[in-house]
Amino acid sequence: MSDHFQTILNRRMNRRLFLKKSALASTVAIAPSLSLPSFATSTMGSNTTSSFDFQEITHGISDQLVVAPGYDANVLIRWGEPLFTDAPAFDVNKQTPFAQERQFGYNNDYIGYLPLPAKNTEKRALLCINHEYSLPKMMFPDISAEKDLTLEHINIEQSSVGNSIVEIAMMNGEWKLVLDSPFNRRITARTTQIDIAGPARGHARMKTHADSSGTLVTGTLMNCAGGMTPWGTYLTCEENFNNVFTGSLPANHKEEKSYERYGINHRKSGWGEHDARFNVSQEPNEANRFGWVVEIDPLSPEKKPKKRSALGRFKHEGAESVIAPSGQLVVYMGDDAANEYLYKFVSTDSVDKTNIQNNLNLLDEGTLYVARFGESGGVLWMPLVHNTGPLTAKHGFFSQADVVINARMAADLLKATPLDRPEDVVPNASTGKVYVLLTNNTKRQQEHVDGVNPRAHNKYGQIVEITEPKGDFASTKSQWEMLVVAGDPNDKNVGAKWHKNTSDNGWFACPDNAVVDHNGRLWVSTDQGDIAYETGTNDGLWGLETEGEERGTGKMFLRCPEGAETTGPMFSDDGTSLFVAIQHPGVGSSESGRDSLHHPVNRWPDDDKNNPPRPSIVVVQKHDGKAIG
Repeated sequence: MSDHFQTILNRRMNRRLFLKKSALASTVAIAPSLSLPSFATSTMGSNTTSSFDFQEITHGISDQLVVAPGYDANVLIRWGEPLFTDAPAFDVNKQTPFAQERQFGYNNDYIGYLPLPAKNTEKRALLCINHEYSLPKMMFPDISAEKDLTLEHINIEQSSVGNSIVEIAMMNGEWKLVLDSPFNRRITARTTQIDIAGPARGHARMKTHADSSGTLVTGTLMNCAGGMTPWGTYLTCEENFNNVFTGSLPANHKEEKSYERYGINHRKSGWGEHDARFNVSQEPNEANRFGWVVEIDPLSPEKKPKKRSALGRFKHEGAESVIAPSGQLVVYMGDDAANEYLYKFVSTDSVDKTNIQNNLNLLDEGTLYVARFGESGGVLWMPLVHNTGPLTAKHGFFSQADVVINARMAADLLKATPLDRPEDVVPNASTGKVYVLLTNNTKRQQEHVDGVNPRAHNKYGQIVEITEPKGDFASTKSQWEMLVVAGDPNDKNVGAKWHKNTSDNGWFACPDNAVVDHNGRLWVSTDQGDIAYETGTNDGLWGLETEGEERGTGKMFLRCPEGAETTGPMFSDDGTSLFVAIQHPGVGSSESGRDSLHHPVNRWPDDDKNNPPRPSIVVVQKHDGKAIG
């Protein structure tokens, strides 16, 4: 990168990122502390007005994407589209690992947005996109079951997941991919070399036959949600990493309890059948090298990504960050599994707002906390620190490396609160509040119902609001209350709780991802899975009121095609463009037989009998070019 470009970029970053996140945090408007948890209800009448200025769409099930009137939603990039001129055009019958590593990846999820300096008056930006997992039956014409997979298929799968970093430019009012941009990049599970950083670096449990140093791992995978740091790096999160491992550890192996806690041991996986590093009987430590938050510098393609082990190892959904009044960076994280925990990491050092380079290892030193929710509305953040409380050698924690590698077991000992699948955790720098999306938990039994998890066999999820005292995101004591309990409020058996002004289309189920817009408002996307046919609507994107008289009122803005879910909503820096990932379109249930590319539910977005459904990034813009919503 040229010095001139770095100077321009630093100036832009300082203005657009640091001022947006840190100044807002330091001038935060704080709501009164709450002593008791409550639901988002109102004593006001119904003659109030939504802050979301769009015409609500209806619930429904269809094979097309639907957006509010007055807006356009266009596909920006699809699975398999070339990022470079040396990449072949997508051909489902001629896939290769090389081609996939030069093409846009599969099953896009989180989207990060990083503005670039304008060029010839055109707006430019980088999109940082996760590719969560592969679906062989939807990808390959010759696969009808996992037993049909070959090493070549596995190599293509590993090349299709990870991340894509792409440059886009505004051309005649439309965003377009910049082919051959020096920033275009694929990070994959198959070939990308990634440094291990933080307390687990070099630890014996991180060493393998291929890496005797325990400092370098090949690939990242199961990348679900993520976050962008104030200095412009990209945090991508490894979620269901256990799914790619197969085999069994030898009897009484030292990792046995740990692997059972993460659901790794005694599994079957096509990857592990063909690639020895994913077979725990052959490479027993490899699984310890996944389940981390990975930091990537989008502006420096020559730099290795880094797995930031100080943030703990679990099934990371996201890693949204905010600057505390002290200047420390706070990263919020959920462990996306039934009855798992909520975490936050507080850096030791403060964010340097004048020299970005001084922040590049900020995430290696700090304190990892796990949350315990009280019935009276309090949240206690408990430190996961070696030799603190029960985290001692007596309980198998001989160093901080053991604590972060076995973060779940450490949190168990501290009696953290098991939650209904914590997904995205989104701080709002302008209010000092944090939104915790709990998507569902059908495993919760009646005897384990509590204030923050108010329903047994919870199919629909809820959103919890945490208020950090005086806007101090680094605080170890907070307050919580319920924002909404999701599901149909018209069905008394569901037990949903919404503002009374919520329309028949304004409620949703299974909140998954969220983003705060430029007006401090929350937008929520959903992942219902098979219950879409019960709720009567495809997944989508809703505006959700979090303040004022309409607090707890939803409003439906976008509905994705059948079989898909909406993920990774992200606004451009000026708020006039909204990027949304449409993941696994056209995928029906295995029971229906509509779960292969030969018999999909639909073939969105191409609607071409010769092409499978293709996960894609969609960009939404208003007809008049003004801000969304």
